Amino acid sequence: MAAILKTAILLMSFGFACVAGLDFSKTGYDPKDLESEGTLKALYDSWATKHGRLHESPGAKETRYSIFKDNLEYIHEHNKKARDYVLGLNQFADLTHDEFKSQYAGTKLNRRREERRPFTYADVTLVPDSIDWRSLGAVSEVKNQGSCGGCWAFSTTGAIEGINQIVTGELVSLSEQELIDCDTESEQGCNGGIMDDAFDYVADNGGLHNESAYPYQEVQGTCMRDSLDGPVVTIHSAADVTRKNELNLQKAVANQPVSVAIEAGGKPFQFYSGGVFTGDCGTELDHGVLAVGYGTDAGTDYWIVKNSWGPEWGESGFIRLERNIDAKEGKCGITLGASYPVKTGPNPSPRPPSPPAPRPDDSGVCCHDQQHCCPYDKPICDLDTNRCLASTRDRFGVAMLEQTPATWRSVKPYQKQFSTDSTLDEKESRSYA
Repeated sequence: MAAILKTAILLMSFGFACVAGLDFSKTGYDPKDLESEGTLKALYDSWATKHGRLHESPGAKETRYSIFKDNLEYIHEHNKKARDYVLGLNQFADLTHDEFKSQYAGTKLNRRREERRPFTYADVTLVPDSIDWRSLGAVSEVKNQGSCGGCWAFSTTGAIEGINQIVTGELVSLSEQELIDCDTESEQGCNGGIMDDAFDYVADNGGLHNESAYPYQEVQGTCMRDSLDGPVVTIHSAADVTRKNELNLQKAVANQPVSVAIEAGGKPFQFYSGGVFTGDCGTELDHGVLAVGYGTDAGTDYWIVKNSWGPEWGESGFIRLERNIDAKEGKCGITLGASYPVKTGPNPSPRPPSPPAPRPDDSGVCCHDQQHCCPYDKPICDLDTNRCLASTRDRFGVAMLEQTPATWRSVKPYQKQFSTDSTLDEKESRSYA
């Protein structure tokens, strides 16, 4: 009886709600979907089909439907009062809040950090009123970390992708999997990490490979770095943004995308769909993201933040966080752990392929007449028949080959090139170490 009463009250609140001016194309539902239990179940079935939710049993489906309905109630109640931002049905709509936090915002990034490296933009005096590095070509496609807690790796690659495009003019999508597999001295793979330390790893190890060479697997595996060709993108060092200072963060973001840490485990974050996020959030940093710009909307200043929960979340994978608030920590603690890579020159040239190792049998056998040769598998020269035999019992063999004078024309240029590039590589490895 209690469950029936709750459903009736829920349907009444849905049915008589009037949300003036709300764009329901951003919420994933329409108020008409909420008019009866039948339309609610149809909405859930449509949502489940879209997101590939296959259930092992009717009981499991009923459980997820119940969670979905509770979440929809929360979303719709917020949207009835929405002013600055709206919530919507996304891929997290059948997860409890605890499930969401443990799977997608469980990384602890609030290790106390003092600025280890000088803030390089301290002397900047003029910054634009707004900037969006997406429109300037320095932001790659939105990626999806899945259930692996590797947000720190996505934040790191995003910042390096940005500065690489600014310096070289080329946007290259880089490998998060390489960081998760290989940067294990201070990071914990899918269990969390720190962007500051990841920048140090990339600088100390000569760069990162691209996404296609080392694709994302959503689990931590064995480091494959040494089996690949040389990295394609390098950085030289990293810098920290002065903590608790939004102006300094603005100076940094005006010059390049910046890695930031925020508290993203709140329920509004789970269902954020659009607008400037002005809701409640704390400063217990649990998620690494990327600040890619800032601006102002209807008098409210905001940061443009790239997330790693896929393009279906938020504004095509991004969120606008309120900027210039009273708290020095910034909205959701955005000023507490900001850092960025430093790149002062081009990426190293690809190394030439190693010369093929000569096979011991390539030279074959030279015959005593100094005019003919035989292959290694038929080494006996029969000068009477001009045949090469495998043994004295070989009745057929193969025809002898005439010797030709050796030439080094095709070898000398390659040897010269290889020698020159080896010298350059040694210099580069010293300067980038």
